Amino acid sequence: MMLGKLFLSSAALLLAGGVAMADPIEGNWKTESGATAQIVPCGGSYCITLKTGQHAGKKIGTFQSAGGSQYKGKITDPANDKTYSGKGTLSGNSLKMGGCVLGGLICRNQTWSRI
Repeated sequence: MMLGKLFLSSAALLLAGGVAMADPIEGNWKTESGATAQIVPCGGSYCITLKTGQHAGKKIGTFQSAGGSQYKGKITDPANDKTYSGKGTLSGNSLKMGGCVLGGLICRNQTWSRI
């Protein structure tokens, strides 16, 4: 009986620890256009989906952690469905998102705010 209680207590701590270890990029973000984007884990990466606005429901990116507060992957402009090399830099409750074409010669950046 005592061993069973110890096992259940250990399992509860492990589950609580897993929740506490969520990556800082996960969550809901307000884009510069005013839409809400949600970033969630998906298959070893982080998927970015618009939740509100004109393009609600559209997946607009997939990022992987690049160490520290840096992320890299692909980002799609929901207005024209063009996909670019993307990067993200997290700083507190701000996420600077960028996408580039032509090997980084032409880039667009936005800063999102955590909701």
